[in-house]
Amino acid sequence: MRKAKTKKAGRVQKIIRPLYPSQPEKAEISVEGADHLYREIRIDNAMEDENGKTVKLKEGAEVNVVIEADKTDTTEK
Repeated sequence: MRKAKTKKAGRVQKIIRPLYPSQPEKAEISVEGADHLYREIRIDNAMEDENGKTVKLKEGAEVNVVIEADKTDTTEK
């Protein structure tokens, strides 16, 4: 089943180092087109490339933020 989705452009504003080694590094991403107070999101700075290797984002990187939802969880506009 296809999912409803939207894509927004973003940029990595900063990389946040963990206070403790057991905690993950975070990437703060500014999402274009979002409300001012809710523009920044923080995610673990760990991704997989096409070969399955773990990689991380760099400060200033341009990214796409994709939001997906099952069709049963949406209504017509």
